Amino acid sequence: MIEIVTPTCEKGIGQIITRPDSGDLIDGIRIQPLALHPDDRGYFLELARFGQALTAAFPAASTQVSAALTVPGAIKAFHFHRHQTDLWAVPTGMLQVALVDLRPESPTFGHRNTIYTGHLRPWQILIPPGIGHGYKVISQDPALLVYLTDRFYNPADEGRIAYNDPGISYDWELQHK
Repeated sequence: MIEIVTPTCEKGIGQIITRPDSGDLIDGIRIQPLALHPDDRGYFLELARFGQALTAAFPAASTQVSAALTVPGAIKAFHFHRHQTDLWAVPTGMLQVALVDLRPESPTFGHRNTIYTGHLRPWQILIPPGIGHGYKVISQDPALLVYLTDRFYNPADEGRIAYNDPGISYDWELQHK
C-alpha cells in the first residue's frame, strides 16, 4: 500500500507546466496532447484509445469512464487514490489543475504542479496513485472533465484533503491580476 503524507509547502501554486515534456513534472505524471481535428462544422476530439499510449496499462475488464460537469469558479480539491490511476481530459471549458505529490518515498514528495488544460490546451493528464489532485474551473462556461480510471470506483481507495489544507497551501486566488 502507498503511504500518504501531507507535506508542508509554502503558499503558492508550484511549478506551472506549459509543455507535456516539462522537467518540472511530479514523478509519474504524464501528459499527452489530444488529437483535435477541426473543420468548418466544429471539431472532433479523440479522448483516448484503450490499450494505447497513456491507457496502455489500463485493464479492459476494470477500466471505468466517467464525467463531471462543474460550474465556473468552483473548486473540487483535493483527493487522492492509494491504488487507482486516473487519466483526465477536458473537452469543454478550462481547468486549473492542481497536483501535489503525497508519497514520502517519491523524489518529488511535496512538489506541486499547476496545469491549465481544456479546450484551449487539449491535453490528457495521467495521475498515478499517491498524487493529490483537484481543480478550479477558470472558464466563463462550465467545464466538462472526462476521466478514465484503471479500476472501478472504490470509496475505500480514495482519500480527501481540504482544498485549503495549510500543509499543501495551494493558492487558488487569481494569479495574474
